[in-house]
Amino acid sequence: MKIFATERSSRTALQLSPVAAGCALFVAALANPAYAQAQSTPAADAPIATVTVSGIRRGIEDAISVKKDATSIVEAISAEDIGKLPDVSIAESIARLPGLAAQRVAGRAQVISVRGLSPDFATTLLNGREQVSTGDNRSVEFDQYPSELLSGVTIYKTPDSGLIGQGLSGTLDLQTVRPLNFGKRTVALNVRGEKNSIGRIANTDALGNRFSISYIDQFLDRTLGVAVGFAHLESPVLAQETGIYEPWKTDSRPGVAAGTTITDGIKSLARSGYNRRDGLMGVIQYRPNKQWTSMVDMYASIFKHEDTANQFEVNLGGWNGGIDPGLQFTNVTKNGNAIGSATANNVYPLVRGMYTNRRDDIRAIGWNNEVRMDGWSLVADASWSKAKRDELSLENNLQLGATNSAASLDNLNLTFTSGGFPQMVPTRRTYSDPAQLYVKGTIYGSGYGKTPFVEDELKSFKLAANIQATGALEKWFSGFDVGFNYANREKAKDQPEGGINLVGNPTTISSDLLYPSVGLGFAGVGTIPAWNVPAVVSKYMSFKPTSTESYLISKSWLVSEKISTAFFKANIDHDLGDVTLRGNIGVQAQHTKQFSDANYWDGTAPAGKQVKPVHDGKTYTDYLPSMNLAFGLQNDQTVRVALAKQLARPRVDQLRSALDFGVSETTFKPGASGGNAQLDPWRAKAFDLSYEKYFGKKAYLAAAFFYKKLDTYIFTQTKTYDFSKFIPGTIANTQFGDYKAPYNGNGGKMKGLELSGSLPLNMVTPALDGFGVIASASYNDSDITIEDDGSNIGQHIPLPGQSKHVYNLTMYYEKNGFETRISQRKRSDFVGEIGNFAAERTLRYVVGENVIDFQIGYNFNDGPLKGLGLVLQANNLRNAAYETYNGNRNQQLEYQKYGRTILLGASYKF
Repeated sequence: MKIFATERSSRTALQLSPVAAGCALFVAALANPAYAQAQSTPAADAPIATVTVSGIRRGIEDAISVKKDATSIVEAISAEDIGKLPDVSIAESIARLPGLAAQRVAGRAQVISVRGLSPDFATTLLNGREQVSTGDNRSVEFDQYPSELLSGVTIYKTPDSGLIGQGLSGTLDLQTVRPLNFGKRTVALNVRGEKNSIGRIANTDALGNRFSISYIDQFLDRTLGVAVGFAHLESPVLAQETGIYEPWKTDSRPGVAAGTTITDGIKSLARSGYNRRDGLMGVIQYRPNKQWTSMVDMYASIFKHEDTANQFEVNLGGWNGGIDPGLQFTNVTKNGNAIGSATANNVYPLVRGMYTNRRDDIRAIGWNNEVRMDGWSLVADASWSKAKRDELSLENNLQLGATNSAASLDNLNLTFTSGGFPQMVPTRRTYSDPAQLYVKGTIYGSGYGKTPFVEDELKSFKLAANIQATGALEKWFSGFDVGFNYANREKAKDQPEGGINLVGNPTTISSDLLYPSVGLGFAGVGTIPAWNVPAVVSKYMSFKPTSTESYLISKSWLVSEKISTAFFKANIDHDLGDVTLRGNIGVQAQHTKQFSDANYWDGTAPAGKQVKPVHDGKTYTDYLPSMNLAFGLQNDQTVRVALAKQLARPRVDQLRSALDFGVSETTFKPGASGGNAQLDPWRAKAFDLSYEKYFGKKAYLAAAFFYKKLDTYIFTQTKTYDFSKFIPGTIANTQFGDYKAPYNGNGGKMKGLELSGSLPLNMVTPALDGFGVIASASYNDSDITIEDDGSNIGQHIPLPGQSKHVYNLTMYYEKNGFETRISQRKRSDFVGEIGNFAAERTLRYVVGENVIDFQIGYNFNDGPLKGLGLVLQANNLRNAAYETYNGNRNQQLEYQKYGRTILLGASYKF
């Protein structure tokens, strides 16, 4: 794996495998006697954090302390200083932890897989409270959370019965600061300029910026603490992309040998626009005495995404809007079983503008009160969070000439590939002149639009008590936690859609609505016009989206969940001779009431009564025992053992009661497809074993094994269903028919091994003072395959989100104010869950990624510039591509490049 290299370069490069690095850490630990004698330093009770610019090692050591002191198996991130987490969003930081991997969306790390399971199996908390999501499901989109406003993240890989809202694969708890933990007033400023290597596209230049400010102070003789933080991001969206119509298939094409796998179409595009995010964090902490602490914390963000895809597209399946141009393939070669190259003769290319404008609003507030008395304490916590997503999607289609004729036909030289941009070179026409391209009824109509809206609201209340153990119980237990939590969540979606229809005669676009042309030379096309899509729709077209058409009824739904959780936990603290035993054993009882309200279309009903309501749901109770034991051995060694029953609730869109219903006019049998509000959750039994060797809080080495037995999994299946409540008044002659929907099915086993370590190299030799390395390697395996007849990439595919191999490596140097780091995150191929053009989730194979980031900076620790820091960052240093495929690498679906991002900035703290 190359750390410094250009793609496809034969240049000599430094090669370092994270696996080798991890093994080297273990060998060094065993070989160095001074290492093995290092002892931990006991942490003081309730320390006051003094914020000083102490560099990278401060954050590393704080994270090691969290991992070491936890009773569960955890990973942690700690900011080295206020506003100093180095990444654009918290997702990039999380993705570097052992056993975790990010999936990129539009070039950004957005969702996280924990231990090879889909993001839906993990739960995200903010200050210990479950968070809502602006997506269609539960998985939080982490690019909504600025890293500058967070003090750290703890990832729980094993459950704790006192942890509410925990996931099946893991629980990610994002944390904001506690102002009374700081010794004095602190103000931190951060500013960065950004440039993308792709350069200007259409009306979008390559420049962006980031700014953040945090203020922390204490009042009333340190009984009142206040923290406020604001972070702004404006980042260009710039991308070069190609895409293939999915799925690849084998059918009859003129000039193509029988049995050849081929696609129905191909496109190339340049995407341009902006991401704009404003995040606000606030904390008020009041502690008038040692007995009572009250804290209110809030978080709010507005995330705006706007982009236009200027696109050249051709249909290769013979569809040309009812006109048969005589499609013919010549000069065909094969790449394995798939077409490798050809000339497509007599096609009607389109020039498209695809516009997206999305706004996400998140609001969260919590109020926590803790009362401590002799022998017991009581915590009351109330919270509310809400997320909204408003989205506008518009499409314009242009073609040569006012009418489709022989003058509009073209021939394309095609080259299909993997690991690069496929080529589609026009040979008869040029598409650079906007005066030759008309807004009209093209082979795909004149356009289409959508306006999805999502609202997610969660209210919860928790009451918990800790009772100190006394008498004979005190020998084994330090205390007992008992409590109750109630959560009420409602998520609703509406998705109006409709055609964008030309008003009047075909027309070219007026010059005032044109942007600078964009180049698609990376795919062989040349230049094409770019234009203001919303303005073209407004001037020349009519767009009246609706959600009441028969085929749109099932896209609107509401899902409600009411979850009551009672828990009991016994906290273990005992000495077994030279061995200490810490941990807990307990149980959660979860009572879930889920239901969904939606509508379906009954085409047999009288006019005006065809939209009918459907309500469905169920109630169930789960008992989830858990045990976490940490055995403290001599020489700062820890062995952890964990056993648990776990669950993850179904995806929200799977729980919708909405369905597309109909009765066959030939067989008179009813049938439908849709959601299933009676789904049970994913359930599993888990075993974890971890060995950890610490060297104070400066370094650690760890090896962890996990095993999960998933008792159930959720698959999209077609099953016989009783449609009794839907068929009255229809022509159905039976109540039974096929229903395609998510169902609970058999699960299976999955297991994994994780090696990780963090080592300042001065512990090996003083000559390397200032240098350090953090490395991890994870292996995941499962016998579970998805038998999903809703997928375009075939049945019996691997678990979504599971990469067999995940590697993370960071090398750093930090001394006398100077600091630099290079970080790599690498994962092997996996099945991703991608939002497609229809705004629905689909499965695609994703080529494994190798993303490298670099940072160098200097902090002034004394003198008149004390508190000032300068930094230069390069993210995605190799301009790593994002690529998906149909199941075989020679059946590519997407190939996208987003450029490397250079950031130059300064921070100041006083």
